[in-house]
Amino acid sequence: MPPVKKIGVLTGGGDAPGLNAVIRAVVKAAHNAGIDVVGLEDSFDGLLDPSRSRVLTPRDVTGILRLGGTILGTTNHGNPFEYPADTPEGKVDYSDKVVDTFHKMGLDALVVIGGDGSLSIAHQFYLKGIPIVGVPKTIDNDIVGTTSCFGFDTAVDFAALAIDRLHTTAEAHKRIMVVEVMGRYAGWIALHSGVAGGADVILMPEIAYDLEKVAADIRKRESFGAKFSIVVVAEGAKPVGGSHTLREPARAGYVERLGGVGITVAAQLEELTGKEARCVVLGHLQRGGGPTAFDRVLATRFGGAAVELLRRGVFGKMVANNPPDIVPVPLADIVGRTKTVPLDYDLLRTARAVGVSFGD
Repeated sequence: MPPVKKIGVLTGGGDAPGLNAVIRAVVKAAHNAGIDVVGLEDSFDGLLDPSRSRVLTPRDVTGILRLGGTILGTTNHGNPFEYPADTPEGKVDYSDKVVDTFHKMGLDALVVIGGDGSLSIAHQFYLKGIPIVGVPKTIDNDIVGTTSCFGFDTAVDFAALAIDRLHTTAEAHKRIMVVEVMGRYAGWIALHSGVAGGADVILMPEIAYDLEKVAADIRKRESFGAKFSIVVVAEGAKPVGGSHTLREPARAGYVERLGGVGITVAAQLEELTGKEARCVVLGHLQRGGGPTAFDRVLATRFGGAAVELLRRGVFGKMVANNPPDIVPVPLADIVGRTKTVPLDYDLLRTARAVGVSFGD
């Protein structure tokens, strides 16, 4: 195969701190290897409309390492294989148009920075002949094949700081404070931020909870003089025999929106314990702001490794963190799968050992 001389780069799915750090690394590493880079705007939409693209040089990415968001924009409802449209099916397949545009733009390969949804789309385009390297992005840390994703450390750090602040008001009013965090169907953020913030209860998707047991654990704290409790709830947590709490069900081009479980948990715990309970939903605050030092370094390593794979003509892979190395993992091995917290995970066992309740 001829050497790669011109590549496209895009960011897809929800935003995460560190996206700009990856873009910067891709542009600088490619430039130093004699490879031109075209930034594609708003995920794969940039390959549906060539006007939504621009050449990126090292000058264009100067100063963006520390910035949150993405200079290219992103979307989590622009799947070209199922693009929302006013048709009887509610969607249309634009994938062939994307492939055609890719070639008309003179691109030799594509770097797709995204979560499980975007990487699944990337794999489909790889099967249609586009040379692709994926970069895993999610604050949820739920992509298989990689120990960690950039954005996760930043989200956990923010959530832990929020829990710290809630400790003081919870103690002052002798209340139960329920903190709802993101994570979708995985409890990584809830577990790590809960442990870091000293939560008394952590409810996560991997362990169905019984609020009667949670209330009993809170009453037990009361018996030894602890007049307040901090409860961290993952947005995808669900009760025994119950289901996820939804803000909006799935529809054409859109995945279901989780959220609201924290308010339900707070109301039920107030009734079961007789204590005042309040709920705080951190929501998109966990996505915003600049990345931590850890996420800046990891994102830079991912971007540099992605360009190295392109230079070597290695496609259909995702760069992954396998400490101490960044390694290529086949996209085929990660699509359609979710990395949840193992029930024998050491941090989970440690949390139980120090008395954290998981409602089971």
